[in-house]
Amino acid sequence: MSLDLARLSQTRYTTKAFDPARKIPQDKVEQLLVALRNCPSSVNSQPWHFVVAATEEGKARIAKATQPNYAYNEPKILKASHVIVLCVRKDLDQAHLHAVLDKEEADGRTANAEAKATQHKVRSFYTDLHRFDRKDLQHWMEKQLYIALGTLLLGAAVLEVDACPIEGFDAALLDAELGLREQGLTSVVIVSLGYHSEEDFNAKLPKSRLPEASLFTHI
Repeated sequence: MSLDLARLSQTRYTTKAFDPARKIPQDKVEQLLVALRNCPSSVNSQPWHFVVAATEEGKARIAKATQPNYAYNEPKILKASHVIVLCVRKDLDQAHLHAVLDKEEADGRTANAEAKATQHKVRSFYTDLHRFDRKDLQHWMEKQLYIALGTLLLGAAVLEVDACPIEGFDAALLDAELGLREQGLTSVVIVSLGYHSEEDFNAKLPKSRLPEASLFTHI
C-alpha cells in the first residue's frame, strides 16, 4: 500500500494533550531517531544535537524550562511518551567541520584526497560566508535545524505518532539544566511525542489553512 502524503499532511496536527498511559513502541522511536540523523542540511553541515527524554526524570528536567512564563506547556512535556530537545551548535568550528569531513571519508563519499580537500573548501566557504559576510551564522544553523523539525513531524505522522512542537520555554534555563552551553550547544525547540488523550480539544477541530489559490503561483 502506497504512502498517502496528502492524507498524512491533512490529518496530522499539533497535539495539545497527551495520554500518559500510552508509550511509543521502541522500534518507532528508533525510526524517528534514524530520520533525524539522516536529515539534510546545507553543505551537510549537521549543526545539531538532539536530547531525548524517555524517562519521567528526564521529562521533568525539560519541563523545568516552562516555568514560570510557559507553565501551560508543562503537561505537554510531562504527559508525553518521549520528548526531544532540538539543539543547535553555537559555532561551526574547525573541529566540527573536520569531524563531518572525516566521517564522509569513512563512509566513502570522498574518492581521494583532492575530493576531500574540495569538500572541506566548499563547506568552509559557506560557513565563513555566514560568519563574516552575512553575519548570520547562528540564524543559518537554526534554519538547518528547522529542516530536522519538519522531518521529525512528518516522520511522526507516517508512524501514526502524535507530536507537539514547542517554542514556549526558557532556553537559557533549559541550557543550564542540561549543561548545553558547556557542550557548545543551545536549545531551540522542544518536540513532545506520544498519543493524544480524550482531553485533546485540537484533535476534534478541523484543519484550517489559507486557500490554495493564495499560496501557490504556477508559472
